[in-house]
Amino acid sequence: MHACKQWLKILLDIQRLASASVCSVLAGRNLSVVLQAVWQKNAKLAPQQRAAIQDISYGTLRYLGQLQGVLDQLLDKPLRDKALRCLLLVGLYQLQYSKAASHAIVDNAVKTAIAIKQAHAKGLVNAVLRNFMRRKESLLQALEGNEEASYSHPQWWIDKLKMQYPEHWQSILAVNNQHPPMTLRINRNLSSVDAYLNQLKANEISARALGNSAVKLDHPVSVDKLPGFSDGVVSVQDAGAQYAATLLDVKDGMRVLDACSAPGGKTAHILELAKVNLTALDSDSERLQKVSQNLKRLNFTANLITGDAADTSKWWDGRLFDRILADVPCSASGVVRRHPDIKWLRRAQDILQFAEQQQKILDALWRCLAIGGKLLYVTCSVFEKENGSQMAAFLERHQDAQRLPLTGIDTLEGQLIPNEMHDGFYYALLAKG
Repeated sequence: MHACKQWLKILLDIQRLASASVCSVLAGRNLSVVLQAVWQKNAKLAPQQRAAIQDISYGTLRYLGQLQGVLDQLLDKPLRDKALRCLLLVGLYQLQYSKAASHAIVDNAVKTAIAIKQAHAKGLVNAVLRNFMRRKESLLQALEGNEEASYSHPQWWIDKLKMQYPEHWQSILAVNNQHPPMTLRINRNLSSVDAYLNQLKANEISARALGNSAVKLDHPVSVDKLPGFSDGVVSVQDAGAQYAATLLDVKDGMRVLDACSAPGGKTAHILELAKVNLTALDSDSERLQKVSQNLKRLNFTANLITGDAADTSKWWDGRLFDRILADVPCSASGVVRRHPDIKWLRRAQDILQFAEQQQKILDALWRCLAIGGKLLYVTCSVFEKENGSQMAAFLERHQDAQRLPLTGIDTLEGQLIPNEMHDGFYYALLAKG
């Protein structure tokens, strides 16, 4: 009996904490930050509990448009209680997408309502979730004319993609709602793709090669199960992100700046490709610590500086760089499947603010580049204002800039569209004449 009660408490904690996490995101907070706070406050959570809370939180936000469309049909009037609404959204997600028994999900949701001091609403919770179970097909069918519900993206986002990608907008939206692939970057100083694939096979981890350095796992695993991870043989990095260091065209002895460097995946990749004098800059000192940790694992060193890339007077010593990687802050609209909260936190007006910040960073960093040097502009965005339009405006302002072709990468004018192999990135390589 004690074990049964303990198991029930675990299930209630999972649903309660997932609901609270979703509620915090809908109030404007970043999901990663929210979950870190949950882990700190609930230190006794088992790894399986953490995984379940994270999966439910991510899943609910991934399909939020659809779930809200369903919930609105099931309610007789708008539900003003945010905690209760989030509990119902989580319950609907579990009923539609999880493998748990339907009756257990409903019973737990009713008990969770009591646990979060919503005992008066336990009848509503029970009725809404059971009504969904009975009417699921008709409820989902009724959403077919509602784009925000059908694609689980804000309408302004859908409209923008329709205009920019008339042939690809539906595939982009579909990919955004998928689970992201887990892709590895092989440190070719220590191994090769073929050799590492054999190591994975020996550890019963199935994978396939995506290029000279990239390996995509068929199913994600924790990094402690990756052979050679602690020794720097391999790193986790999206295949699209792996183009950055290669396109930068670094050579031994160069002075290289990685602006906006955290968490350090591209920083480390640059150092894997050449013996350079590298400066890693980031405005966030805590995130810069992640760069330090990445470099330590890989046995690399770099000059780490906390500073604003747009204000070089505070950190630049006046010595010009041969190469600059400008992986600038952006809407992150190309990595939504990894961060489903982004599409609900972003607002249409945010894109203009990001574009203004990017312009300041580009203009500032251009002054730090030596004549004959190269700057690689990178975003993880699919929005034109941050990408093609940004680059066209930059070339208008700087007559000494020449845009170079991107070799070894298939893009739509520099734009990598998110697909099953990689996330969405934009690349523009500039030479200073």
